[in-house]
Amino acid sequence: MLCTLAVWLAGCASNQYPAAPTVAATPSYNYIIGPGDSLSISVWRNPELSSSVQVRPDGKISTPLVDELVAQGKTSIEIAREVEKVLSKLVRDPVVTVTVGGFVGPYSEQIRVVGEAAKPQALPYKQKMTLLDVMIVVGGLTDFADGNAASIIRASSRGKRYSVRLKDLLKRGDISANVEMKPGDILIIPQGWF
Repeated sequence: MLCTLAVWLAGCASNQYPAAPTVAATPSYNYIIGPGDSLSISVWRNPELSSSVQVRPDGKISTPLVDELVAQGKTSIEIAREVEKVLSKLVRDPVVTVTVGGFVGPYSEQIRVVGEAAKPQALPYKQKMTLLDVMIVVGGLTDFADGNAASIIRASSRGKRYSVRLKDLLKRGDISANVEMKPGDILIIPQGWF
């Protein structure tokens, strides 16, 4: 009876998902602008047309002479070319540079941490971001977390679920448990039974 209980508990403790791949980032990643991002728009030789704006919740921005430009889902270079196109009707040969600050990113690319994290939240994705980076931002695990039963749902893999070993990474310092995150990952940290 005691042996059966031990085997059953060992089976419950193991994670039913495959381990997350250690390297996940794509080398050609370009930051995509989302609501809440701050943009600095510089128009060369036209400082009166330069401005700093924040992307509105509807994903649009407005600058001098450019109204209601959709910024969400685009790169800074794409926005610069669109502003140049609009300004070229009014200014001769405009040269525009767009710099992103106050990174938030689109909702579809944010990393979400739910469950037994000290501060569950959504984080902007950054290239080469790792599981350890995410856990530092969310303040680690709660006392009730079952860190080695945690999992990542990877949006870029059509919702495939991978197991991660947070307890080994954070409590035991096992750096082999550190994995790279991908845009749109959801980290789920369950509560432990014991």
